[in-house]
Amino acid sequence: MRSLRDLVPIPRRRPGALALAVALALPLAGCATEADRPAAAPAASSATTTGSPATTGGPSAGSATTPGGTATTPPGVRRQLRVDGRTRGYLLHRPAGDGPRPLVVAFHGRGSDAAALREQTRLEKAAGARGMLVAYPEGLGRGWGAGTQKTRQRPDPDLDVRFTEALVRHLVRTEQADPERVYVAGFSNGGSMALRVAAQRPGLVAGAASVSGQLPSGAAAVEPTGPVPVMVVYGADDPVRPLAGWPSPPPDPEEPIVPTRSARGSAEAFAAAGHAGRPITERERGYDRTVWHLDGDPAATVQLLVVHGAGHTWPGSSITPPQGFGPTSRALDATDTVLDFFAAA
Repeated sequence: MRSLRDLVPIPRRRPGALALAVALALPLAGCATEADRPAAAPAASSATTTGSPATTGGPSAGSATTPGGTATTPPGVRRQLRVDGRTRGYLLHRPAGDGPRPLVVAFHGRGSDAAALREQTRLEKAAGARGMLVAYPEGLGRGWGAGTQKTRQRPDPDLDVRFTEALVRHLVRTEQADPERVYVAGFSNGGSMALRVAAQRPGLVAGAASVSGQLPSGAAAVEPTGPVPVMVVYGADDPVRPLAGWPSPPPDPEEPIVPTRSARGSAEAFAAAGHAGRPITERERGYDRTVWHLDGDPAATVQLLVVHGAGHTWPGSSITPPQGFGPTSRALDATDTVLDFFAAA
């Protein structure tokens, strides 16, 4: 199986890859209520863009300024991408400036959407200050195929993985996304989706982060296939998807909820794939941090942050979570923590 990094020169990991110009000339391959949903091999498929003038907050062309000259956050632009015969949407935030820039692909939770994740995380504001592009893709049926098992709604369980690959390739070609600095992140079902992409396409991403999301297990199991820096942020008191995992989730009439490993088991799977040494755990203010150093690159790590007193929420968010999701911790700003982790990966 080939990923974007098999087609793009990545000196740090894949010195034998083809030139960027060749790669970009190739055709593209083709949470109000939360729990994981199932969608890994990139089958060839056409992907084209459809221009969509609809925007959130007006046109986006880099930075914006107020009449007094004060810089504001660039508004998001809604775009569409044709992949595998489907028109898929995403919300894009561009930073100011030109030249290659890191890309963060952020997956919303089940029952949610791109705009809600943007409000929940404010990733685009913190990422824009770092010169990062942020793309918030929209999931089919307001969810993601985070597991490998076929379902009635997703008879092709690899659909969302191919959509992610096509979106990354498209943004490399059209938005100067740096193929060496592509990152995936997500919340809950979207966090599990980010872990799936990192597990099955380690050459596509330079790092991944999951907040309140775990690796699917059982019949929908996802196994990491190569080394990649990963951060898992999890609430110790998550009442929706427990810290210890969910081996037997309740049935769902629309699409089966996939069982998952524990948060620690998810991190350990990536540590094992990266031939990491023994972990070190340190207690910090409001959370415990466990770190595995990947073999061959002292700067590359897998990290598990267990946030005390936190529920199924995005730590540091100002958005009130739905009833039954538990409290939001203020001891940690997950947005800055995740972006700092990506910058160091």
